Amino acid sequence: MSRISIPAVANAVRKVRAMDIKQKEKLVDAVFLEQPNMLAAVLVLPRFGVSMAKLDFLIDLLLICFQSMKESGQAWPVISEDEQERQMQRCVATAKFSEDLSPTLQDQAVRQYIDDHPEKALLAYVQTEVVQWMARIVPEESDKFVMLAATTLVNCIAYAPMPLASSTPSRRATGKSI
Repeated sequence: MSRISIPAVANAVRKVRAMDIKQKEKLVDAVFLEQPNMLAAVLVLPRFGVSMAKLDFLIDLLLICFQSMKESGQAWPVISEDEQERQMQRCVATAKFSEDLSPTLQDQAVRQYIDDHPEKALLAYVQTEVVQWMARIVPEESDKFVMLAATTLVNCIAYAPMPLASSTPSRRATGKSI
């Protein structure tokens, strides 16, 4: 079941796109405080040859992903470096697996990936943005890092283990004191 709804993604997109540079800086500061590893995973990409213009695209995706998390109303855990590594390896393994498949089987694998994805709305948004971005740019070898980072962001959010809700009502919820 999706934790981030279509309206949450739409609200996040609308809010982030309406932000000026100062507002985006404040949102980046919030990402740094709440999801520092996600921010670090994006900011490291120039070391792999990603240009600043292409990094800006990925930062915007990160801001929309983060804002979508906020719009969901959920309390999200900090996504660890280990989880990011695990999701990145998963993306690479999935791509390598699909390389040797026939076009028909590749289509089936993509459909299954989408059908089984826990955050379909966020995945659809990010993948659509990546496809449109790829159509606008002059392709470079380093673009694979941008695409991998975008998919890893979504998968880290999708597979983040959420804290269990307490089964015992709090004093505030019951109105009783102990």
